[in-house]
Amino acid sequence: MPSTPHLEFERDLVEIQEKIESLLDLAEKKGIDVAIELRELRSKLTRLQEDTFQNLSAIEQVQVARHPRRPYTLDYLVRTFTDWMELHGDRAFRDDAAMVGGWARLEGSPVMVLGHQKGRDMKDNLHRNFGMPHPEGYRKALRLMRMAEKFGRPVITLIDTPGAYPGIGAEKRGQAEAIATNLREMARLQVPTISVVIGEGGSGGALALGVTDRILMLEHSVYSVISPEGCAAILWRSAEYRDQAAAALKLTSRDLLRLGVVDEVIGEPPGGAHSDWKATADALRVALVGHLEDLKGMEAQERRQKRWGKFEALGAWVDGEMAGPGRTGPLKA
Repeated sequence: MPSTPHLEFERDLVEIQEKIESLLDLAEKKGIDVAIELRELRSKLTRLQEDTFQNLSAIEQVQVARHPRRPYTLDYLVRTFTDWMELHGDRAFRDDAAMVGGWARLEGSPVMVLGHQKGRDMKDNLHRNFGMPHPEGYRKALRLMRMAEKFGRPVITLIDTPGAYPGIGAEKRGQAEAIATNLREMARLQVPTISVVIGEGGSGGALALGVTDRILMLEHSVYSVISPEGCAAILWRSAEYRDQAAAALKLTSRDLLRLGVVDEVIGEPPGGAHSDWKATADALRVALVGHLEDLKGMEAQERRQKRWGKFEALGAWVDGEMAGPGRTGPLKA
């Protein structure tokens, strides 16, 4: 894994990890038996990780979801899946590196896997556009989903983006239309579909891969219509209020499970997904296999009806009189 700065609330964890590494180095160089000390430090580290990551605020959850060492889509593709074969291009404009997709096997069964892809360094991030797809990225995703349907294979999407790219070129090439088309066509797919928020699920850029039979989230991922910074800038005219915005948005996995937006929260290792890529990938595999087995047991029309019902049930309608300036009456359609 790449070596990168840690988050502020991870400082105590880093100190213990450095002590463990020093002991291991000392044991290797001088042949000293440090088994007892290592056992005590590792036990202390595990307890501290559990305490720290079980009591994160909403904005700290956002920071973990954006952690630069957190595994991305391609990291899961070589750990959760096998026989990964990437496919490229939207057959209309170009290939978008912020969106990856192709065939893979999950426990031996062929599936189509799609996902947002961020970069690890500045050069890679520029190539991947910081995980923000252009319209051709969403059109590539739709092309591959239609290919999966042609061959009767399930579709799995991994969501990890701040949002769709809002640049002038993207808007000229139909960003809104590309996202809207994905929403419509994903609702119509006959094959089983599962989406997993593995990091940052932001706005329509995330939802364009999220209209699926089952929506899963990793424990420390977030899913929201807007970033806390963007919300704070709109409501308070200052990004300094991002903590309050994060809490109000109800963007954590626990909030969204309670609200019925997601179907399952996949537990992460005590120190978060970035502390143990393999354990997280294994947990993801178990969850995906379980949900796919359930979905394969349904007829296509039954899956579609349940998919539609799931999204129709989100939110609430209130009939009443619209409250204007200085009025506090109930809303009225």
